[in-house]
Amino acid sequence: MPGSLTELAAVAEAERYKIDLVRRYKQQGRLLEIGPATGTFAYLAKQAGFAVEAIEMDAACCQFLEQVVGVRAIHSADAAGALGGLDGYDAIALWHVIEHLPDPWETLDAARQRLRPGGVLVIATPNSAAFQFRIFGRYWAHLDAPRHLELLPVERLVRWGEGAGLRVMLKTTTDPGGLGWNLFSWEESLANLVARATGRRRMPVLPGRGLSRLMRPVERGRRFLGTTYTVVFQR
Repeated sequence: MPGSLTELAAVAEAERYKIDLVRRYKQQGRLLEIGPATGTFAYLAKQAGFAVEAIEMDAACCQFLEQVVGVRAIHSADAAGALGGLDGYDAIALWHVIEHLPDPWETLDAARQRLRPGGVLVIATPNSAAFQFRIFGRYWAHLDAPRHLELLPVERLVRWGEGAGLRVMLKTTTDPGGLGWNLFSWEESLANLVARATGRRRMPVLPGRGLSRLMRPVERGRRFLGTTYTVVFQR
């Protein structure tokens, strides 16, 4: 955990693309982040002028969010239940959180109900159609059981959103975050294979980077094969 706001601000620069993405659709208003951890995105959203709140299951993170970042933090492991007692928001974000939840669809429904007219719901999560999943199978880094409980296929998520009256504003695997996860996943998936073959976990960084460069045309192409995706819905 960062020890100060200065340390958090330095780390947050690597995630500035997240607030830039949100501001393509909403420039101001009330913003809720579900699962912010220590709050890099929450900090950036506050700096951008949003009134920021958060739902976070870790008590120490909640304390840091409130006392250091300066945002209201609701301490709860039941995001869907916590949402039920909140007012409307202009933006709700779940950055690689939905795959950790035991009730992802209930949480998404609760989030949708808290969106104001014109509000946006931003979801980033591993892509079960990823090219890497086809290559590595059970050794793919983003299976990550038992931390990841369910991977939501993007087609199913889009159907849910459209059925709930939301418009799909963006569906991509090639945002800056997605491209960064591609490299991470090549390295980690290869490490999983090495561990299986040798019984020792080593990090084959150079082979992972080489594969990442080699497979860029595939993972950045039109077939939606990147290792993670980001979807933006608007009410």
